[in-house]
Amino acid sequence: MEDLKNAKILGGLGALLMLVGWIIPTAGFLIVLVGLILLFIGVKYIADETKDNTIFRNYLYFFICTFIAIVAVCAILFVTLASVGGIAYFTSFQDMDMTDPMAVFNYLSPFLVGCAAAFLIGWIFLIIGAFYLKKSYNSITEHTKVGLFKTTGLVYLIGAFTLIIGIGVIIIIIAKIMEIISFFTLPDVLPTGAPGTIGQQPGRICPNCGRPIPMDSQVCPYCGKDFRPPI
Repeated sequence: MEDLKNAKILGGLGALLMLVGWIIPTAGFLIVLVGLILLFIGVKYIADETKDNTIFRNYLYFFICTFIAIVAVCAILFVTLASVGGIAYFTSFQDMDMTDPMAVFNYLSPFLVGCAAAFLIGWIFLIIGAFYLKKSYNSITEHTKVGLFKTTGLVYLIGAFTLIIGIGVIIIIIAKIMEIISFFTLPDVLPTGAPGTIGQQPGRICPNCGRPIPMDSQVCPYCGKDFRPPI
């Protein structure tokens, strides 16, 4: 039971920090990093409470794909810039005759091709990661009955697909706002009948671990507390 309460606080706060961190100068990266750590912990708490390790595993895959996308984009851009001559490439560009469009295009084309390749590879990995995020949040909805998680995953996936036309940035921001709300609306206990609750009925709580358990349980299915009288 405490796991969901912790997930609500840490996950919601983490999602909030990740959203606002990008607009804060200097310390923004550190704020985003702290938010990411809190989000990871929040998702792990949910996975532990629901006994569904796929929730955290799919979220981890999402993070790995996103990380690869960022690294790939930076690496390709760095290699592209180095191959065309570094900073001197742009210095020479300023001295070009801008009245000759074809010459300008031919000069810029190697750099533009590198930028396009970087964006394409990063975009593909972001889409793959979005699929895993959607799977993770779909599982959270299945266990907690908070439907906004499922919607958040879908909106994020749509945002990843539409990044290529620019509007995806706005859609992903909307998804991050929905993510914040999703975590803060988590219940304190798993709903009765949700997967992972083992069919527990209302009205009985294990005095040892505080989780709801079936009325006729002789042993807590979570902590192993034995309720049978000693022989």
